[in-house]
Amino acid sequence: MEIRINRDILLKGISRVQGILEKRSHMPILSTILLVGKNEELEVSATDLEIGFQDRYPAEIIKPGSITISGKKLLDITRETDKDKIYISEKDNNWVYISDNNAHYNLSCLPADEFPVLIEPEGTVMIELDSSVVTEMINKTIYSITMEEAGFKLSGVFMERINKEGEDFLRMVATDGHRLSLIDKKIPDIQNIELEHGVMIPKKGLIELNKLTLEDGNILFGLKQNNLVAKKEKALIVIRLLDSKFPDYENVIPPQKEGDKNIITVNKRSLLEAMRRMMIMRTDQYQGVKMNVAADYLEMISVNPDLGDAEEKVEINYSGEPLEIGFNPRYFIDALQPMDSEEIRLNIKDNTSPCLITGAQDDGFLGLIMPMRI
Repeated sequence: MEIRINRDILLKGISRVQGILEKRSHMPILSTILLVGKNEELEVSATDLEIGFQDRYPAEIIKPGSITISGKKLLDITRETDKDKIYISEKDNNWVYISDNNAHYNLSCLPADEFPVLIEPEGTVMIELDSSVVTEMINKTIYSITMEEAGFKLSGVFMERINKEGEDFLRMVATDGHRLSLIDKKIPDIQNIELEHGVMIPKKGLIELNKLTLEDGNILFGLKQNNLVAKKEKALIVIRLLDSKFPDYENVIPPQKEGDKNIITVNKRSLLEAMRRMMIMRTDQYQGVKMNVAADYLEMISVNPDLGDAEEKVEINYSGEPLEIGFNPRYFIDALQPMDSEEIRLNIKDNTSPCLITGAQDDGFLGLIMPMRI
């Protein structure tokens, strides 16, 4: 293979796949990028065997062919040059030559035929989704995925099709046992997707899918043979779904009633900034904040015997009984940050019940945070 490509285009392509590459794998080929030059395009592929990504970029193909290159080294070389063009040429005995007409590199590589082939499942039924909707659904659920290695069955977002008042919705929900995030969206043709029992999408796959949806436009989306398949223009991503059963989460969500007096209405920015200030006193041992709820204010107190204490009041609207309850402020910050509403609603039944978070501009979204002892 012998090609010449614009430096910025190459940088975009190889930066895009860095999150997929395996840095410490027992299979060195998984830390490489497969480059295939043909038909005036450079095809860039990466995989960790659980996620496969491929995209094509315009290039001058002097000699068609394919090579593998260390993804990290190619990124470093491309990022450090200030020249407009990068020249890449395959040499004998699995070596590759890279130059910008100033700096010259000879890198060892692995045979291209050892690279795991990215196979798109045949016959995948695809529907078209607005990329911004997918981005919103991911951002408003992904933070609740467990970080604990033992929590395998919670280590992804559960996606299912639900029916509300005769209409089908796409639901994404995640929980780590201490909090839950859920969002429902009306999606055209969602009934065509194989979602009878729901699927679990791994966190790493969601991060890569989110990168694909960040740009404007629509995305093609489908499920087949335990894989999630997504396409956008010339890009293709295939994500292997988790083989785990998501817990029965609906039982932990208290019913919301019209005219409920236990609803706190508060400015999102004021609460978010106050929670961040409460975090100053937080350590691994002391993580909670005591919240005293009164008619017109929410008082937050963070006490750490090793550091000191912090106290702040936030203006609210509330018509229920006075309430004293403890929460982890980190969970509030994670839930509030992706929300669009300027004014949010906190529904807290009593000091042993979870807090439900909703907002008028966050259609279909529900956040839930379990209380903690202070």
